[in-house]
Amino acid sequence: MARIRFLHVADLHLDSPFKGISSIPKKRWKEIRESTFQAFQNMINYAVENKPDFVLIVGDIYDGENRSLRAQHLFQQGMEALNVENILVYICHGNHDHLSGNWVRFQLPANVHVFGEKVETKTLLIREEKVHITGFSYKERHIQKAMHSYYPISNHEEIHIGMLHGSVEGNKEHDVYAPFRKSDLLEKGYHYWALGHIHKRQIIHSEPPIVYPGNTQSRHRNESGIKGFYEVSLLNTQADLQFVPSSAFIYDKLSIDCADIIHANELIIHIETALRNYSEIHGKAILELTLNGMTDETIELLKSSNKEEWHVLIQESLEQVNNFLIINELYIETPIEKSPESTMLLSSLNEWDTSEWKLALKELYQHSRGSRYLQPLDQGFMDDVVKEAESLVLEAIARRSGN
Repeated sequence: MARIRFLHVADLHLDSPFKGISSIPKKRWKEIRESTFQAFQNMINYAVENKPDFVLIVGDIYDGENRSLRAQHLFQQGMEALNVENILVYICHGNHDHLSGNWVRFQLPANVHVFGEKVETKTLLIREEKVHITGFSYKERHIQKAMHSYYPISNHEEIHIGMLHGSVEGNKEHDVYAPFRKSDLLEKGYHYWALGHIHKRQIIHSEPPIVYPGNTQSRHRNESGIKGFYEVSLLNTQADLQFVPSSAFIYDKLSIDCADIIHANELIIHIETALRNYSEIHGKAILELTLNGMTDETIELLKSSNKEEWHVLIQESLEQVNNFLIINELYIETPIEKSPESTMLLSSLNEWDTSEWKLALKELYQHSRGSRYLQPLDQGFMDDVVKEAESLVLEAIARRSGN
């Protein structure tokens, strides 16, 4: 059996509007808005250099059903670059870029094969080895059917790969589309399941691999860490997976211990040093920065100005030493004793379940235009709101007590 090499890519979300970046310096906005395109181009460059047999793109190429003209043009150019290298591409559209949207259609080159709304299998021959790739594209945004049930069972003699943009049945963190259970996919006997829709990279089964590569570029603070895609090598029943980073930058969180610091210049140098060390390891990033480990002297220093002034000062100092390291949120942890009322308030927020959050934010998230720019109402978002609420409560307590 010949070795088969391919790239497993999903959730490009080209031209995503990005969310929660109001505090970011405006001169960085263009780089941020271009980041999904840069991540896509990084993937194309990798493919051209390494020449896999084919590329699988498993849904949500575009961020919305009405795809922008520019996004389509740049995607078409990327496909042309792969065509020059004779690299085949197999595409299924997902819930964001479903087939019922309105857009100006570009003609894609002959190397690109797009799955229709019904499950189908495309067969190719690679070094005399038959490879069967099965998938479908979303006809509309909401697909509630268990589409995996229409996928054929493997004959166990040739390579079978499934492309499925969907989520595990019962998943409470994301909208569940084209639901499946792990056992459902294993019963098909495929060599590899290329999944899309969930933006967190995860391997939900190893042999055979059932894999989410995650999205190629973080778009808000709940999508933290390095993003990218997988290069997969199949030989007989063995699969080797190599994760390939594609992010133009990452979202991350960083805590800095500021104990025993009593002067502002000392604090700024201390923060700059920590951030410079971070940047040397991780590269470009948008950070949530937490200053902690406060002694009384440090607390007194930080209280000499409000948090917003410290935030601006830290960001300005970064602009002088780093070309792309942005503090999106600044948290200052101080050991202030909470009142019974504040404890009750924060405990109540922590006890809310998803349905209570959705009820409280119903009008906001159902707004016909504004909802596109909001962060997903997932556990990460809820945790961030609780953390910000706690920070505001502590600041209010500090002001009331005169500390």
